[in-house]
Amino acid sequence: MKLYNTMTNKIEEFKTIEENKVKMYVCGPTVYNYIHLGNARPIVVFDTLARYFKYKGMEVNYVQNFTDVDDKIINKSMEEGTSASEVSEKYIKYFFEDISKLNILESVKRPKVTENMAEIIEIIQKLIDNGFAYEKDGDVYFEVKKYKDYGKLSNQKIEELELGARIDVSEIKKNPVDFALWKKKKDGEPFWESPWGQGRPGWHIECSAMAKKYLGDTFDIHGGGQDLVFPHHENEIAQSKCAYHGNFANYWLHNGFIQINGDKMSKSLGNFFLLREILEKFSGNVVRLFILSTHYRKPINFSFENMEDTKKALQNIVKSMNKFEDIVEKCKNEKIENVKISEFSQKIDEFDKKFEDAMDEDMNTPQALATIFDQIRETNKFISTNESEFSTIYYEIKKSYDSLKAKIENVFGIAIEAENAVKGEDGENMELTKKLIELLIKLRSEARSEKNFKLSDEIRNELKALGVEIKDNKDGSTDYNLL
Repeated sequence: MKLYNTMTNKIEEFKTIEENKVKMYVCGPTVYNYIHLGNARPIVVFDTLARYFKYKGMEVNYVQNFTDVDDKIINKSMEEGTSASEVSEKYIKYFFEDISKLNILESVKRPKVTENMAEIIEIIQKLIDNGFAYEKDGDVYFEVKKYKDYGKLSNQKIEELELGARIDVSEIKKNPVDFALWKKKKDGEPFWESPWGQGRPGWHIECSAMAKKYLGDTFDIHGGGQDLVFPHHENEIAQSKCAYHGNFANYWLHNGFIQINGDKMSKSLGNFFLLREILEKFSGNVVRLFILSTHYRKPINFSFENMEDTKKALQNIVKSMNKFEDIVEKCKNEKIENVKISEFSQKIDEFDKKFEDAMDEDMNTPQALATIFDQIRETNKFISTNESEFSTIYYEIKKSYDSLKAKIENVFGIAIEAENAVKGEDGENMELTKKLIELLIKLRSEARSEKNFKLSDEIRNELKALGVEIKDNKDGSTDYNLL
């Protein structure tokens, strides 16, 4: 497998530290508001990467944190007249409500800053002891000039950063580019006891502390949105390497922005859609497919038209998968005498290989999806040329169905059964519709057995008028397709 490493600006062969084990850390949300669609992109992208590692038989240790103490949270608590902890807990609850509809892996570890204060204080003290940080009047800063590789991830030079930096009003830092590790307590703010007095951590130090605690000095992958490359991830590297002397993360992966009219979707610009707003109109499966239809490093342009197109594409996937499952269920209890294994069985193996080739090439989900659509199309074609002999092609259809199900559900995280129960915009329940169609077909079959051909023809014609085409098989069974 190859992945694009932001640190080296090139695609590299991915090698884990431990064989068949992946350690991955991804920066999580600052919980002061509902997450928007842009926040959802890294959640879906790295969930899919973790799923693919599992698909390949690897053990995954995946950590994604909550920032539950921060200036934004404190400001929100003041606006609402409540405590910072109440704000963060409320939006953590809403976070889980929202991502539950995205079918995210439950095995992800989700530590909070406030639960890891001892580890944060420990790493700050190590930085002071190692000569990379200094304390002044209760604040602690990282001394950027002491770390010679600063700027390597983001391709920036300290001299240029100094020219563009604004000196704090307090003027207590040795250099304007030095960043806070610990902030002295201010009136009305939450605080913790530390060797430097009462206060709270800076933003960047938290991820260094939690990554170390859950993954060790050096781990495989650190991920997040493109906007975190600088200063957040640059500062994490400086802190962790200077404190523990490990390599921190071997591979740095960053997803691109979701855009609206060419601009990054963000709360600060005010051009965002909350994920829960989108989920009122579209299922979590549609959101996942929309995000994964574009390569993770490229920008996505959001529009409701694009979401509608994605919804139609998903409906086609689900329709075909239901059809394949029906054939498998219908034939599985029959006596199968498969006299030969057709060339189509080999085609399925080829589709699986093409899928893995795409995913192995820097997680190229659009190309991987293309192989899924190709396999669905070829499976439908294979069925149509053998429709009177379903029992003789059972093994091939089951093999293709199982192959597709593993890729669609286990890797892309699209839950087909859940999609069957999703209500469309017209309020119609897809699962209920399927059962009603099957009931009408059963009534028609009874009418035919009673030689009531007038009623039989009326049911057929009415179904066709509603967009349902039925076909009678030689064995007496009836299949249907949505027109």
